[in-house]
Amino acid sequence: MTLHARIPTLVALLALLGTATGCNFLKSRDQLNKGIQAFKNADYEHATNYFQNAVQLDPKNPNARLYLATTYASQVVPNLTTPENLAIAQKALDGFNQVLAENPNDLTALKQIASIDRNIGKLDQAKADEMKVIAAAPNEPEAYYTIGSIDFNLVHYKNTVPILAADGLTDDGSGNKKMTKGACAKIKDANTEKVNEAMQNLQKAIDLNPDYSDAMDFLQLTYREKANVDCGDPAAQKADMAQTDAWIQKAMGARKVNELKKEEKAGGGVTMN
Repeated sequence: MTLHARIPTLVALLALLGTATGCNFLKSRDQLNKGIQAFKNADYEHATNYFQNAVQLDPKNPNARLYLATTYASQVVPNLTTPENLAIAQKALDGFNQVLAENPNDLTALKQIASIDRNIGKLDQAKADEMKVIAAAPNEPEAYYTIGSIDFNLVHYKNTVPILAADGLTDDGSGNKKMTKGACAKIKDANTEKVNEAMQNLQKAIDLNPDYSDAMDFLQLTYREKANVDCGDPAAQKADMAQTDAWIQKAMGARKVNELKKEEKAGGGVTMN
């Protein structure tokens, strides 16, 4: 066959391929729409099948991969480390990482990965994930709040509670003035850095969202941990507890503001001229 004979044949093949590709695109979109409807109905089994079909029909469709990974993520049970739950979590992580391979700043994928790692107990990894969220969206308060809340949980449950228990104490939430010097030294060493990090991130979240009551709740709890870190310094502990009380009041006020906003949004608010 001469070169001139090949050209029309190639054009015909490309035309045929274009038709098949267009057909697959429409089929993929149909499967995607069916998957979305199944997902809305919490029918995750069928949603997964539809989204898998959508990906197979149009592998370059980022929405299909995102929806498939989201469906897996929705089935992850928080704080459950059974092989089955971890396997589902890994499928979700793999899917979101495929999305990020095409678009490294996809905010939905970044947030979902952070949430999954947190839900399966990979707290240090979840903090690293949230830093990626912050890099992509530095003015969103939730990532700062999440880092602060993770730090508090690590400080309180992994460090403070067992150190005090070894000292024969239960955390009183007010600086634990009865702890020994040995326990005091251990708490300072274990918690100082994370307490400071938690406070910085929670304060940043509040700076970005002045009515962030959840961040305020964790900030007052973190001040209680700071009172433990300030063991042996009664003046510093008194100041920490004053901040605790202040943030409790601010959180209460923020919740009232948020409730009023919800009522107004729902049409239940009263507007006065």
